[in-house]
Amino acid sequence: MRMECTDKFGVQVPMPGGNETCDFSTEPPASAPDAQISPEIERLLKAGSATDLFEYVRDNISLWSFDDIRAACRIIAGAAAEPKNIALAIETLTLLNDRRYATGSKKTSHIVHIVRCELDRLFRSLPTLKSGRSDDNSYRLIDFQTRDALREPREGEKTLVIDAAEFPAEGDQCDAGILRDAFIKGWRRFITFGCRGQRYVGCGLGPETDDVTIDVYGSSGDYLGSGIDGLSITVHGNAQDQLGQIIKHGKLVIHGDTGQTFMYGAKGGEVYVLGNAAGRPLINSVGRPKAVINGTCLDFLAESFMAGDPLDKGGFVILNGVKFDDNRQIVPLPEPYPGSNMFSLASGGAIYVRDPDNKCDEQQLNGGQFVPLTDADWELILPYLRENERLFGISVEDLLTVDGRRCEPAEVYRKVAPSISAVSDAVADTDDVATDFETAEQVVV
Repeated sequence: MRMECTDKFGVQVPMPGGNETCDFSTEPPASAPDAQISPEIERLLKAGSATDLFEYVRDNISLWSFDDIRAACRIIAGAAAEPKNIALAIETLTLLNDRRYATGSKKTSHIVHIVRCELDRLFRSLPTLKSGRSDDNSYRLIDFQTRDALREPREGEKTLVIDAAEFPAEGDQCDAGILRDAFIKGWRRFITFGCRGQRYVGCGLGPETDDVTIDVYGSSGDYLGSGIDGLSITVHGNAQDQLGQIIKHGKLVIHGDTGQTFMYGAKGGEVYVLGNAAGRPLINSVGRPKAVINGTCLDFLAESFMAGDPLDKGGFVILNGVKFDDNRQIVPLPEPYPGSNMFSLASGGAIYVRDPDNKCDEQQLNGGQFVPLTDADWELILPYLRENERLFGISVEDLLTVDGRRCEPAEVYRKVAPSISAVSDAVADTDDVATDFETAEQVVV
């Protein structure tokens, strides 16, 4: 019996192309069945370029068998037995985890599972704080069982790796508390992996933390990065609710989707989201928060946004409204913003939405208005789109290409600004009506 799936009009809906599965009941082979793989990986490891090694594996995944892929990832992870290869192996496997690429007939989720298992295996192979090893390994591992061994970093120790798997999700003994205590003792670079819903990662470190970086692997929980003031957090997967609430300064990078009330009440910071944000992102934000969302949002995007003039150090949101298709090519979503109340009751800031077909309309705004995109607007958002390209591989050229034609920015992006009526309440009341109107006009434009 063959099952067919159609839409309500009877048009057949194609099933995802990748359906070849991996048999995880067996151990990965000691060496790749393809005899050319191991020597080439060894050569690339010696060359020392994670990008080249990633591209070699990426470009061959659709051609290799699952045994070849598992063996290749195992070889890369195993190379971390030599301290000089640890950073290279982590970066390569992380790129294989984060980036979107074609996998041919193979299930993408199975490829990702292979990569994540090898990352966990690599992290758990690192020396612990109690090992007493004196070598050139700058990484040290701590887990729930060895949490009492936490100490200040010794000479040459730079990165504390936290195995969060057995830590409680919150409370006095949670992994976020260990990270905070480690920061107080002098650690500045962190990797947290094995997350199973643990909350508050990166919270409680206080101000002046620009030298702190945190990489998060696994299924992190709510409130990640809330209240940060300077540090950088990269989530190598999906994030949950209340991400980056009341953030003042710092950087968040999400290699996936994020949940409800993302950046609620944010006062600053720079955030990049590869996928979608759920409902009510950036509501009640003030000051100068800046966010790039490559997918879309459910509703109430930047409701009550109060972020000043984006062209004068204020805040803004870039909404690209794109996704990756089955071949991992950038394609537009059916609608860049399907919900309602975009920029509802906002009195400052702006939203720059990629909408070349003008699918968004005034009825979705509730207090905002579409205004022309100026050269100054494009100069403002271009550096953030360039950084977005560096982080996720979504090129500015692809974003400006519509139906095969390279367009001007003003043909692709639309600016949503507060309406005059919404701004009027935010303008200081003076006796000079002309001054009040001029101020409001500057905020809008």
